[in-house]
Amino acid sequence: MSGTAAQPSGEEMPVRSRWRPSRLLEYYAISVVWLRWVVVAMWIAAVAASVLYLPAIGHGGSDLGQLVATDNAAVRSEVRSFEKFGFPLLSRVSVVQRNPDGLPLSVQAEAVARARAVTQGEYPDAAPILAAVPVTNTLQLLPGSQENGTTVITMLFTAPDVSFAGQLAAAEKFVAAHYDADDAVVGVTGSVPARVEQGDLVLSTLPWLEAVTVAAVFIIVAVAFRSLIAPLLALGVAGVAILLTLHVGGALAERLGVPVPQETQPLLVALLLGVVTDYVVFYLAAARTQLAAGAHRLEAAETATARFTPIIATAGATAAAGTGALVVAGSAAFRAFGPGMALAVLIGMLVSVTLVPALLAILGRAVLWSPRRGRDAAVERAEPEVGSGRWSRLLTRPVVAVPVLLLCVAGLITAALPVRDLALGVSFVEALPADHPTRQAAMQAQQGFAEGILSPTEVLVEGQGVGSREKELAGLQEALRKVPGVAAVLGPADDAIPQDLHVFRAADGTAARYLVILADEPLGARAVQTLSRLQQDLPGLVRSAGLTDVQTSLGGDTAIAQLIVEQTEQDLGRIALAALAANLLFLMLFLRALVAPIGLLACSVLAIGATLGLTTWLFQDVLHADGLTFYVPFAAAVLLVALGSDYNIFGIGPAWKEARGRPLREALAITLPQSAHAIRIAAFTLAVSFGLLAMVPLRPFRELAFALAVGILIDAFIVRSILAPALLTVLGSASEWPGRRLFGRFSQRRRQPAETVPDDAPNSTEPGPDDAPTRTGPVPRDAPVAAAPTE
Repeated sequence: MSGTAAQPSGEEMPVRSRWRPSRLLEYYAISVVWLRWVVVAMWIAAVAASVLYLPAIGHGGSDLGQLVATDNAAVRSEVRSFEKFGFPLLSRVSVVQRNPDGLPLSVQAEAVARARAVTQGEYPDAAPILAAVPVTNTLQLLPGSQENGTTVITMLFTAPDVSFAGQLAAAEKFVAAHYDADDAVVGVTGSVPARVEQGDLVLSTLPWLEAVTVAAVFIIVAVAFRSLIAPLLALGVAGVAILLTLHVGGALAERLGVPVPQETQPLLVALLLGVVTDYVVFYLAAARTQLAAGAHRLEAAETATARFTPIIATAGATAAAGTGALVVAGSAAFRAFGPGMALAVLIGMLVSVTLVPALLAILGRAVLWSPRRGRDAAVERAEPEVGSGRWSRLLTRPVVAVPVLLLCVAGLITAALPVRDLALGVSFVEALPADHPTRQAAMQAQQGFAEGILSPTEVLVEGQGVGSREKELAGLQEALRKVPGVAAVLGPADDAIPQDLHVFRAADGTAARYLVILADEPLGARAVQTLSRLQQDLPGLVRSAGLTDVQTSLGGDTAIAQLIVEQTEQDLGRIALAALAANLLFLMLFLRALVAPIGLLACSVLAIGATLGLTTWLFQDVLHADGLTFYVPFAAAVLLVALGSDYNIFGIGPAWKEARGRPLREALAITLPQSAHAIRIAAFTLAVSFGLLAMVPLRPFRELAFALAVGILIDAFIVRSILAPALLTVLGSASEWPGRRLFGRFSQRRRQPAETVPDDAPNSTEPGPDDAPTRTGPVPRDAPVAAAPTE
């Protein structure tokens, strides 16, 4: 139908909203609509300029593993070891040869000779490889080997200034030139190849991820608005925001020296597609309500702009502040996430509050066009969900709200209980797909030796004359071997390695070192916990061995992972405090209150706890992962706090404005049927956008996809639709405190009885004789305005 709205039943008859826009909002709406063509041209020019003059997409990107500070204790230990011995003990790139039925002795001998030749510089084409060390499990020369004579691992060493990609390329070139089919080469593996392959997988998956996400957003918006033009508008606006974010982010990374990890690019795309679509949904729903009431396209655009621009601007600023709170972290990894996320949300918000109103003013009813019904039929007002009005009135009764509140809180707390067992790791090889060649080579090496063979830990002991204290060094080696979680230890007590090579004792006698191989995946949570115990016990082990006046340190991938996990846990307090404070501040400013923002933020915390509990249960208990990737719980929590505040503002904002003229419980009953439905549509879109991150075949992305998708659905369908309204109903007028005293605005509130509409009366949102769509002003202050969007 055109110009009239469907007549709802008398029981769910809407009432006339008393909200009216401020003069400032009126002027803003007038300006954006009047300058609609200029606004569109401006954003087109901005995108063109960013593409032409700013760095290419992905510029400034960096592998997340390279963001570890080079001055941490583990790296310093490795540097001192190199200075003392003249060559490193640890390698992060290895060639794996394996035959489960046994490698011929000739192949093993050739591997040893090949490695010696590389170290002596006889293979000039092996550059930048400087040295190679073969490790075989023949006769179980390496203690703790699980097999005998089946596996040879050749550890490759390069100069420290060679990039990760350069190290992997050199290893692959070396294998192609100096190994043949009889050598039973499984592949090249290690933490460095795994990091490189992760970056390649992210970039190769990104086009498919973007295409599928775009298709999903198109379908959801098209179904929600029964239109083919509405999703094109949403995707067009999101596309502008994505291009600007990636190019501007690259420019800032280049100018400020802040690397943007490659791992964040799919997350940025999903975030922008979801968030911008959320904003467009609210504008579209409000415009459709006005068009259904017979408003002119310009008036409909102005009214929608005046009503939702402050809500969207506040929501965007709140989300940006929440994600930007990551910059307070001490961890370089978290600091790298924060600016990109905040920049994405801010650009998405700025594009939305200007470009969407301009396009709505230009397109008018055409934005809701459907090929099945024609242009006019497309603007019919959609009904709220069946029974939603009855449920909202029931929920806003204290006798119902109290048990609902208790039930929701109990359920969320129960879901959060598994978070007590949350463990963190820094997985590279294990994060790859099970059938990936790099992971397959690692699995073959682990079967021949032990889980930690590819990333052993180095224990460095420094002190005057320590190299000559053979008995004490042997005692320490035996003590290290007995530490739970340690599979094998190589060190000064091993006679199989000639002493004149000075592998474990420095030539000047001032240092000794041990190679500790752990029994678990070296970057997983269990290995990190093992190393933490070892670090705590090491001073006592040294004293028990009779070594005095020495200092010890740990190096290697597990030691670096341990530092990252510890830094992450230390950052938790700072990040949580900053994110919650930022969100609380914006909620207080928007609602002009303190009690309600604290209560709403508490609801968000419950939702996050339930989300992390379910994520821990699925990946650790069901899928038996060795802990969650260290950044996943905290990145997910920050994003959910920020986006939860978005839905706080979208859901409670209209009710709070409506409460200026009626009791809060009545305002909630009026606005909930429409705003909750709109939030669910927007949240479902955002959850799908994040959920599709699981297409990236890396475990961290699947953990993050699950956490964000489930968290957003919990937030929208339980917290914002049920828990928050029940909480505000129970709090009643106390939720406004101390707004009456701190902000004079509420002191002028008139507590008028709600306007009711008889069952046989015409819909109050339909134009009557006094509400003719003649334009006496862009946003008439005495015109009926919908209480909230109807989608």
